[in-house]
Amino acid sequence: MTDSTVANNLRRPRGARRTDASAPSASAAEAPPTDIDTRYLESLLGYNARRAALTIIGVFLKRMAPYGLRPVDFSVLTLVAHNPGITSRQICATLDILPPNLVGMIKELQKRELIERRPHPTDRRAQGLHLTPGGTRLQRQAQATASALEQDAAHDLTQAEYRTLIRLLKKVYNG
Repeated sequence: MTDSTVANNLRRPRGARRTDASAPSASAAEAPPTDIDTRYLESLLGYNARRAALTIIGVFLKRMAPYGLRPVDFSVLTLVAHNPGITSRQICATLDILPPNLVGMIKELQKRELIERRPHPTDRRAQGLHLTPGGTRLQRQAQATASALEQDAAHDLTQAEYRTLIRLLKKVYNG
């Protein structure tokens, strides 16, 4: 079977035979567009949010590579840094992470000696998460890198526009 036969079979229902009448004419074939119309997509919040996120995440991954941090690792470390003693359950709820996904992440951060577990002061069943001294140093450096990245990414926005954008995005995901 040739490649053209395979392609033709994908277009025709099984058992249908190609006739000269069903063959596409040269005029029926459309040339691909030279200018792509994205107006509808650009009118969608999700499309624009995703495009912005992809742009920022691409730069984030490059700048966080020296720290060995993915966006979610950075988020977890930052929550622990700003909320010493936070529990895994609280992190899952805050970042909308499934508990089984966080378990491996916490283990990896512990293995890297960035965080440690300590008994929770009020709940004997829970353990609080704390940064180690090395975790504190790494998180501070990563946070400074993230802040610089934000400034670079938003360089075309005024401070007022930046604050408005953050406020509006929070309105979307917080309801």
